[in-house]
Amino acid sequence: MQYQGVLTKMQTELGSPIQYYLVFEDSFLNVNQLLDKEIEINFAGYQCLNCGKKKKIFRQGFCYDCFYSSPAVGDWIMRPELSTAHLGIADRDLDYESKVQLQPHIVYLAVASEVKVGVTRKTQVPTRWIDQGASQAIAIVEVPNRYLAGITEVALKEHYTDKTNWRKMLQCTTGNCDLVVEKSKLESLIPAEAREYFQSEKNDIYELDYPVLSYPAKVNSLNLDKTPSFSGKLTGIKGQYLLFENGTVFNIRGSEGYVVTINV
Repeated sequence: MQYQGVLTKMQTELGSPIQYYLVFEDSFLNVNQLLDKEIEINFAGYQCLNCGKKKKIFRQGFCYDCFYSSPAVGDWIMRPELSTAHLGIADRDLDYESKVQLQPHIVYLAVASEVKVGVTRKTQVPTRWIDQGASQAIAIVEVPNRYLAGITEVALKEHYTDKTNWRKMLQCTTGNCDLVVEKSKLESLIPAEAREYFQSEKNDIYELDYPVLSYPAKVNSLNLDKTPSFSGKLTGIKGQYLLFENGTVFNIRGSEGYVVTINV
């Protein structure tokens, strides 16, 4: 069977294991059903996720022009502390930025390659953690806007990384960590503006179970620009990566805006 369309990040459904879906314009594919099967991926072109034009993808599924004009990829996305909608100040489009920035945000600790700190909109729990390939996560604060989450993350980055080592995450080399204990150390590190939002009594830990038959000993990233046709046996799905028997891994999110055909 053949599927064709523009790659966007896999949609997920929390379960044991997590369910993954590739969604195209006219069809969708439950990727879990392809485990232990041979699949073929062929690169067929580009399509910007913003303007829809068949232009080379620059970053995050956007062509060059859209990446530098769309409010969906402003600097405050990657650096929440730069958010200004709470002040009524626009970066690129105040209406869009207000909708995204002026809603509840969570600052959290997660275990992916190691303990890391991060920020997500409350509506993106637990999707954000799944996309990172985290095995566990715990909320630290729930604040009313993105700016407060951002300054909290900046303060905690003095003590924890805010990056995931994707190779370690995919090789499942994470050590054990007690997130409740880690969280208990943090209240005094949170900026004064956000300290009232510290969730001292709420210590629910999310445990995330990925559909992986075997983890690779070494990983080799598939780049469709360099290798436009690839086939292999799917042995796992974690984060936004497809894992193959020969150690090849394919980052779906890193290939958003690429038009592909998938034969299964």
